[in-house]
Amino acid sequence: MEKRLVLAIALSFLVLVLYQAIFLRNRPQPEEPAALPQKPVELEEIAPALKQPEAKKESLPVLPAEVEEARAQAEEQVIVETSLYQAVWSNRGASLRSWTLKTHRDDNGEDLELVSGRAVQAGKYPFFLETQDPELDLAANDSLYVPSVFRLNLRDGEKGEVKFYYSDGNTITIEKIFVFTGGTYAFDVRMSVWKDGREVEPRLLWGPGIGNPLPSDKRHQFGGGSGVAVLAANRVYRLDERKVKPETSAVNFADWAAYEDNYMTALFLTPGQRGSARIQQEGGDQQTAFFFLSVSRPERAYLGPKESGRLKEFGHGAKKIINFGFFGAIAEVLLVSIQFIHKYIPNWGFSIIILTLVIKILFFPLTYSSTKSMAKMQELQPKIKALRAKYKKAKQDISQRRQMNEEMMRLYKEHGINPAGGCLPILIQIPVFWGFFRLLVIGIEFRQSPFILWIKDLSVKDPYYVTPILMGMTQFISQKMTPTSADPAQARIMLIMPVIMTVFFMNFQSGLVLYWLTNNVLQIGQQYIMNRMMGKKKREAHGKKRKR
Repeated sequence: MEKRLVLAIALSFLVLVLYQAIFLRNRPQPEEPAALPQKPVELEEIAPALKQPEAKKESLPVLPAEVEEARAQAEEQVIVETSLYQAVWSNRGASLRSWTLKTHRDDNGEDLELVSGRAVQAGKYPFFLETQDPELDLAANDSLYVPSVFRLNLRDGEKGEVKFYYSDGNTITIEKIFVFTGGTYAFDVRMSVWKDGREVEPRLLWGPGIGNPLPSDKRHQFGGGSGVAVLAANRVYRLDERKVKPETSAVNFADWAAYEDNYMTALFLTPGQRGSARIQQEGGDQQTAFFFLSVSRPERAYLGPKESGRLKEFGHGAKKIINFGFFGAIAEVLLVSIQFIHKYIPNWGFSIIILTLVIKILFFPLTYSSTKSMAKMQELQPKIKALRAKYKKAKQDISQRRQMNEEMMRLYKEHGINPAGGCLPILIQIPVFWGFFRLLVIGIEFRQSPFILWIKDLSVKDPYYVTPILMGMTQFISQKMTPTSADPAQARIMLIMPVIMTVFFMNFQSGLVLYWLTNNVLQIGQQYIMNRMMGKKKREAHGKKRKR
């Protein structure tokens, strides 16, 4: 394969990596959701396929004129305990104050918290309500509700309900009901808000943000940033925190909406294609602002990790929130494969090595074909140079250029060489490489998963930079062993690539570096075998020529 192709592939990879590193994971969107100050964008702007005739508005039910007052005397906590999480609710605003995951840890080794500690500063907590009526909002979010229970301990599969009820005994009545099931991160949500005898449709808030990520965490998460994801018209629209304007960005006709980071999500299911969602920025600049998800008519919620199996079980296309990228189908196949390997080898680092080996074996015929073609091209270089010297004016003279191309094609045909034979096999492998890259960057399976010795977490960089340096060294060796048809000057320039790659891989997730290092080591062994095979065939071919 021409070194120019190698350079092009390498530079393309670096461009993609730089894009990931600088812009985190927000993939290019077909259409930018419009920014509006008050209401969601019109359907025509993002989901024309879903446009339907406007349905007749149904008359809202009317609350009985006299309602007894119901309010608590003091602020109290309601705790929901399952095998997966502990949830702490406050009866003030019937709001969520803590949601800690028992099977995931933060940097201090404690249960991972999904409710941001900045909620206190913002003065808003998850499950606050918005109605565009200041008086009603104050009652909904600051009043002391009467809870139906103060503690639920649920075994796997067991259901339990928490009901929060408030009434001022005059014009306002609010009820929030949550139905939990042990052994799952999903639960049902039902809300009713009444004022002056008529039902009001509120919007639910999640935020600010999700969890308590450190700035260093965001720098190392090349696979994803933080923001809102919305499924509408069977496509996921992502509204990144860094791209939010002072106004509100919104998406209409949603199936679900979620606040997400690289590994976790707070996802809310809405009535099919009838919900709306928006990301809201409040106070400060992009670095210090508070960001919230506002979603209408939520029916069910999922607060937990982006585990493909659990999201698939949740249904409604929730698995699409895992942003596998353009080659998502390949990444999903690789995920299933590596999960299968992990069943028998319970170390994600060794699972990466074994899957890399399997891929290398599967692609060996293509790699061998490519290397053989490059070796033939290398042998043919003196004749190709002679042809180019013969037609010096080919760049300016069209007839000379045509003659040179015809003679070159005859030369290829005589020696049984396909000019694209060295390139196509490598190009075929690029989607698999990119799918593996995306999997290792965003897969929660690798979060806080140790490998060996000093590598305690495959989702963060190698703290001592051992694997990136080894990766650069092995790439240099592999490059020196690979046949090339480039001239010596080009070959020397290409030797700089391992150095550049090493620098860029310094801060990459150690799982990704491990994959690339393993690939290089296997490439060296594979290249050694192929060089011997080709050398043997070359000697045999020369021996036959002498006998003649």
